[in-house]
Amino acid sequence: MSWIQVRFHCAAAMPQPQQEALEDALLEVGAVSVTYQDAGDQPILEPGVNETPLWDELILSALFNADINVVATLILLEAVYGSELPSHKVEILEDKDWIREWMDSYKPMQFGSRLWICPSWCEVPDKNAVTIMLDPGLAFGTGTHATTAMCLQQLDQMDVKGKTVIDYGCGSGILAIAALLLGAKSVVCVDTDPQALKTTLENAQRNGISEDRLQVYLPDEEPQHAVDLVLANILAGPLVELAPKLMSLTACGGELILSGLLNEQREVIVEAYGEIQFEVFKTENEWLCLQGRKKSL
Repeated sequence: MSWIQVRFHCAAAMPQPQQEALEDALLEVGAVSVTYQDAGDQPILEPGVNETPLWDELILSALFNADINVVATLILLEAVYGSELPSHKVEILEDKDWIREWMDSYKPMQFGSRLWICPSWCEVPDKNAVTIMLDPGLAFGTGTHATTAMCLQQLDQMDVKGKTVIDYGCGSGILAIAALLLGAKSVVCVDTDPQALKTTLENAQRNGISEDRLQVYLPDEEPQHAVDLVLANILAGPLVELAPKLMSLTACGGELILSGLLNEQREVIVEAYGEIQFEVFKTENEWLCLQGRKKSL
Protein backbone atom coordinates (compact mmCIF):
# COMPACT_ATOMS: atom_id res chain seq x y z
CA MET A 1 0.00 0.00 0.00
CA SER A 2 1.28 3.47 -0.92
CA TRP A 3 0.77 6.67 1.04
CA ILE A 4 0.36 10.35 0.23
CA GLN A 5 2.62 12.63 2.26
CA VAL A 6 2.14 16.40 2.40
CA ARG A 7 5.08 18.37 3.82
CA PHE A 8 4.46 21.92 5.03
CA HIS A 9 7.34 24.33 5.58
CA CYS A 10 6.50 26.39 8.67
CA ALA A 11 8.82 29.40 8.67
CA ALA A 12 10.20 31.05 11.78
CA ALA A 13 7.62 33.84 11.48
CA MET A 14 4.76 31.35 11.93
CA PRO A 15 3.74 31.34 15.61
CA GLN A 16 3.33 28.03 17.44
CA PRO A 17 -0.48 28.38 17.87
CA GLN A 18 -0.81 28.49 14.07
CA GLN A 19 1.37 25.38 13.75
CA GLU A 20 -0.85 23.58 16.23
CA ALA A 21 -3.98 24.81 14.40
CA LEU A 22 -2.60 23.37 11.15
CA GLU A 23 -1.97 20.03 12.87
CA ASP A 24 -5.55 19.98 14.19
CA ALA A 25 -6.92 20.80 10.73
CA LEU A 26 -4.86 18.03 9.11
CA LEU A 27 -6.17 15.45 11.53
CA GLU A 28 -9.72 16.70 10.99
CA VAL A 29 -9.51 16.20 7.21
CA GLY A 30 -8.22 12.65 7.55
CA ALA A 31 -4.47 12.64 8.12
CA VAL A 32 -3.33 9.31 9.55
CA SER A 33 -0.40 10.93 11.32
CA VAL A 34 1.28 14.32 11.72
CA THR A 35 4.97 14.71 12.59
CA TYR A 36 7.28 17.65 13.30
CA GLN A 37 10.86 17.90 12.02
CA ASP A 38 13.55 20.51 12.53
CA ALA A 39 14.09 22.52 9.35
CA GLY A 40 16.96 24.68 10.55
CA ASP A 41 19.34 22.46 12.53
CA GLN A 42 18.34 24.16 15.79
CA PRO A 43 19.08 22.11 18.95
CA ILE A 44 16.61 22.10 21.85
CA LEU A 45 18.75 20.79 24.67
CA GLU A 46 17.24 21.64 28.03
CA PRO A 47 13.57 22.70 28.02
CA GLY A 48 12.16 23.95 31.30
CA VAL A 49 9.72 22.03 33.45
CA ASN A 50 6.34 21.57 31.71
CA GLU A 51 7.72 23.19 28.54
CA THR A 52 7.39 21.54 25.11
CA PRO A 53 9.29 23.92 22.83
CA LEU A 54 9.33 23.51 19.06
CA TRP A 55 11.96 24.63 16.60
CA ASP A 56 11.63 28.14 15.17
CA GLU A 57 11.58 26.71 11.65
CA LEU A 58 10.11 23.28 11.06
CA ILE A 59 8.65 20.82 8.58
CA LEU A 60 5.19 19.54 9.44
CA SER A 61 4.47 16.28 7.58
CA ALA A 62 1.04 14.70 7.23
CA LEU A 63 0.41 11.15 6.02
CA PHE A 64 -2.80 10.22 4.14
CA ASN A 65 -4.15 7.06 2.59
CA ALA A 66 -3.23 6.83 -1.09
CA ASP A 67 -6.86 6.84 -2.31
CA ILE A 68 -7.59 10.45 -1.27
CA ASN A 69 -8.35 13.21 -3.74
CA VAL A 70 -5.35 15.43 -3.06
CA VAL A 71 -6.77 18.62 -4.58
CA ALA A 72 -10.10 18.29 -2.79
CA THR A 73 -8.37 17.45 0.49
CA LEU A 74 -6.12 20.53 0.31
CA ILE A 75 -9.11 22.77 -0.49
CA LEU A 76 -10.98 21.35 2.49
CA LEU A 77 -7.87 21.68 4.66
CA GLU A 78 -7.55 25.38 3.87
CA ALA A 79 -11.20 25.92 4.74
CA VAL A 80 -10.84 24.10 8.07
CA TYR A 81 -7.55 25.85 8.84
CA GLY A 82 -9.15 29.20 8.07
CA SER A 83 -6.12 30.72 6.41
CA GLU A 84 -3.80 30.32 3.44
CA LEU A 85 -1.74 27.15 3.72
CA PRO A 86 2.03 27.41 4.18
CA SER A 87 4.34 26.38 1.35
CA HIS A 88 3.92 22.63 0.86
CA LYS A 89 4.94 19.65 -1.25
CA VAL A 90 2.97 16.50 -2.07
CA GLU A 91 4.82 13.17 -2.33
CA ILE A 92 3.93 9.52 -2.90
CA LEU A 93 5.55 7.13 -0.42
CA GLU A 94 5.91 3.56 -1.61
CA ASP A 95 5.12 0.90 0.93
CA LYS A 96 8.15 -0.77 2.52
CA ASP A 97 8.96 -3.25 5.21
CA TRP A 98 9.56 -0.42 7.69
CA ILE A 99 10.61 -2.76 10.49
CA ARG A 100 13.32 -4.22 8.23
CA GLU A 101 14.36 -0.71 7.15
CA TRP A 102 14.66 0.31 10.81
CA MET A 103 16.61 -2.81 11.75
CA ASP A 104 19.00 -2.38 8.82
CA SER A 105 19.93 1.09 10.07
CA TYR A 106 21.48 -0.36 13.25
CA LYS A 107 24.79 -2.20 12.92
CA PRO A 108 27.33 -3.46 15.48
CA MET A 109 29.49 -0.60 16.78
CA GLN A 110 32.98 -0.71 18.29
CA PHE A 111 34.13 1.55 21.12
CA GLY A 112 37.83 1.53 21.84
CA SER A 113 39.79 -1.68 21.43
CA ARG A 114 37.67 -4.29 23.21
CA LEU A 115 34.07 -3.07 23.58
CA TRP A 116 31.26 -3.66 21.07
CA ILE A 117 27.51 -3.01 21.06
CA CYS A 118 25.53 -5.42 18.93
CA PRO A 119 21.77 -5.52 18.15
CA SER A 120 20.20 -8.90 18.86
CA TRP A 121 19.50 -9.55 15.17
CA CYS A 122 23.15 -9.13 14.14
CA GLU A 123 26.01 -11.60 14.40
CA VAL A 124 28.66 -10.71 16.98
CA PRO A 125 31.64 -9.34 14.97
CA ASP A 126 34.41 -10.40 17.37
CA LYS A 127 33.90 -13.49 19.53
CA ASN A 128 36.82 -12.45 21.77
CA ALA A 129 35.56 -8.91 22.41
CA VAL A 130 33.40 -7.63 25.27
CA THR A 131 30.01 -7.40 23.56
CA ILE A 132 26.83 -5.72 24.84
CA MET A 133 23.68 -7.10 23.24
CA LEU A 134 21.42 -4.06 23.07
CA ASP A 135 18.42 -3.20 20.91
CA PRO A 136 17.23 0.39 20.37
CA GLY A 137 14.22 1.10 22.54
CA LEU A 138 12.29 3.72 24.48
CA ALA A 139 15.09 4.58 26.89
CA PHE A 140 17.93 6.85 25.85
CA GLY A 141 21.35 5.31 25.22
CA THR A 142 22.25 2.99 22.36
CA GLY A 143 25.78 4.22 21.69
CA THR A 144 24.88 6.20 18.57
CA HIS A 145 25.10 9.61 20.27
CA ALA A 146 28.51 11.19 20.76
CA THR A 147 28.06 11.63 24.51
CA THR A 148 27.33 7.94 25.09
CA ALA A 149 30.07 6.90 22.66
CA MET A 150 32.70 8.95 24.51
CA CYS A 151 31.69 7.45 27.86
CA LEU A 152 32.00 3.95 26.41
CA GLN A 153 35.40 4.77 24.97
CA GLN A 154 36.58 5.97 28.38
CA LEU A 155 35.28 2.82 30.06
CA ASP A 156 37.07 0.71 27.45
CA GLN A 157 40.38 2.37 28.41
CA MET A 158 39.89 1.96 32.17
CA ASP A 159 40.55 -0.90 34.55
CA VAL A 160 37.20 -1.30 36.32
CA LYS A 161 37.72 -4.84 37.60
CA GLY A 162 36.31 -5.29 41.07
CA LYS A 163 35.08 -1.69 41.32
CA THR A 164 31.73 -0.44 42.58
CA VAL A 165 29.89 1.89 40.21
CA ILE A 166 26.90 4.25 40.09
CA ASP A 167 25.30 5.07 36.73
CA TYR A 168 23.28 8.23 37.43
CA GLY A 169 20.75 8.86 34.66
CA CYS A 170 21.17 5.31 33.37
CA GLY A 171 18.71 5.45 30.44
CA SER A 172 19.00 2.05 28.77
CA GLY A 173 21.65 0.89 31.24
CA ILE A 174 24.28 0.78 28.51
CA LEU A 175 27.09 2.29 30.60
CA ALA A 176 26.27 0.15 33.62
CA ILE A 177 26.24 -3.04 31.57
CA ALA A 178 29.50 -2.07 29.87
CA ALA A 179 31.15 -1.55 33.26
CA LEU A 180 29.92 -4.92 34.53
CA LEU A 181 31.00 -6.81 31.42
CA LEU A 182 34.41 -5.14 31.74
CA GLY A 183 34.71 -6.58 35.25
CA ALA A 184 33.07 -4.14 37.70
CA LYS A 185 31.87 -5.76 40.92
CA SER A 186 28.44 -4.09 41.06
CA VAL A 187 26.49 -1.14 39.68
CA VAL A 188 23.68 0.97 41.10
CA CYS A 189 21.53 2.53 38.34
CA VAL A 190 19.49 5.67 38.98
CA ASP A 191 16.97 7.38 36.70
CA THR A 192 13.91 9.60 37.02
CA ASP A 193 12.04 7.53 34.40
CA PRO A 194 10.57 4.19 35.60
CA GLN A 195 10.59 3.00 31.97
CA ALA A 196 14.36 3.52 31.88
CA LEU A 197 14.80 1.41 35.01
CA LYS A 198 12.62 -1.33 33.54
CA THR A 199 14.61 -1.26 30.29
CA THR A 200 17.90 -1.34 32.20
CA LEU A 201 16.85 -4.51 34.03
CA GLU A 202 15.72 -6.13 30.78
CA ASN A 203 18.99 -5.26 29.06
CA ALA A 204 20.98 -6.55 32.01
CA GLN A 205 19.13 -9.85 31.87
CA ARG A 206 19.72 -10.06 28.10
CA ASN A 207 23.44 -9.74 28.77
CA GLY A 208 23.56 -12.36 31.50
CA ILE A 209 24.02 -9.90 34.38
CA SER A 210 22.92 -11.42 37.68
CA GLU A 211 20.45 -9.50 39.86
CA ASP A 212 22.92 -9.13 42.72
CA ARG A 213 25.34 -7.14 40.51
CA LEU A 214 22.92 -4.50 39.18
CA GLN A 215 20.23 -2.65 41.13
CA VAL A 216 17.92 0.15 39.98
CA TYR A 217 16.51 3.10 41.94
CA LEU A 218 14.60 6.31 41.47
CA PRO A 219 16.47 9.47 42.61
CA ASP A 220 16.85 9.89 46.40
CA GLU A 221 16.11 6.19 46.88
CA GLU A 222 19.57 4.95 45.96
CA PRO A 223 22.07 3.82 48.62
CA GLN A 224 24.11 6.76 49.90
CA HIS A 225 27.48 5.02 50.25
CA ALA A 226 30.36 6.25 48.10
CA VAL A 227 31.62 4.12 45.19
CA ASP A 228 34.80 3.78 43.15
CA LEU A 229 33.33 5.17 39.91
CA VAL A 230 30.36 7.47 39.18
CA LEU A 231 29.01 7.80 35.63
CA ALA A 232 26.60 10.60 34.69
CA ASN A 233 25.65 11.15 31.05
CA ILE A 234 22.86 13.71 31.45
CA LEU A 235 22.85 17.44 30.57
CA ALA A 236 24.78 20.43 31.88
CA GLY A 237 21.92 21.92 33.91
CA PRO A 238 21.14 18.74 35.89
CA LEU A 239 24.85 18.01 36.25
CA VAL A 240 25.39 21.35 37.98
CA GLU A 241 22.40 20.80 40.27
CA LEU A 242 23.57 17.26 41.08
CA ALA A 243 27.20 18.24 41.71
CA PRO A 244 27.05 18.02 45.55
CA LYS A 245 25.32 14.63 45.39
CA LEU A 246 27.55 13.11 42.70
CA MET A 247 30.70 14.28 44.47
CA SER A 248 29.45 12.79 47.75
CA LEU A 249 28.76 9.49 45.97
CA THR A 250 32.35 9.41 44.66
CA ALA A 251 34.79 7.88 47.14
CA CYS A 252 38.02 9.74 47.94
CA GLY A 253 40.43 8.78 45.19
CA GLY A 254 37.48 7.50 43.15
CA GLU A 255 36.71 8.52 39.59
CA LEU A 256 33.88 10.49 37.98
CA ILE A 257 32.89 10.55 34.30
CA LEU A 258 30.52 13.32 33.17
CA SER A 259 29.01 13.74 29.72
CA GLY A 260 25.90 15.04 27.96
CA LEU A 261 27.25 18.59 27.88
CA LEU A 262 28.58 20.97 25.28
CA ASN A 263 32.22 21.97 25.07
CA GLU A 264 31.21 25.59 25.77
CA GLN A 265 29.81 24.47 29.14
CA ARG A 266 33.17 23.11 30.33
CA GLU A 267 34.04 25.93 32.74
CA VAL A 268 30.72 25.92 34.60
CA ILE A 269 30.98 22.14 35.13
CA VAL A 270 34.61 22.27 36.31
CA GLU A 271 33.69 25.06 38.72
CA ALA A 272 30.69 23.15 40.10
CA TYR A 273 32.80 20.02 40.72
CA GLY A 274 35.55 21.63 42.80
CA GLU A 275 36.38 18.39 44.64
CA ILE A 276 37.24 16.66 41.35
CA GLN A 277 40.59 16.94 39.62
CA PHE A 278 39.66 16.51 35.97
CA GLU A 279 42.31 14.77 33.90
CA VAL A 280 40.50 13.98 30.62
CA PHE A 281 38.66 16.45 28.38
CA LYS A 282 37.40 14.41 25.45
CA THR A 283 35.45 16.14 22.66
CA GLU A 284 33.47 15.00 19.64
CA ASN A 285 31.97 17.71 17.48
CA GLU A 286 30.49 20.18 20.00
CA TRP A 287 30.07 17.57 22.76
CA LEU A 288 32.32 17.08 25.80
CA CYS A 289 33.14 14.20 28.14
CA LEU A 290 35.07 14.84 31.38
CA GLN A 291 36.88 12.30 33.53
CA GLY A 292 38.46 13.14 36.87
CA ARG A 293 39.43 11.85 40.28
CA LYS A 294 38.13 12.99 43.65
CA LYS A 295 40.86 14.66 45.64
CA SER A 296 42.02 12.77 48.72
CA LEU A 297 41.53 14.38 52.10
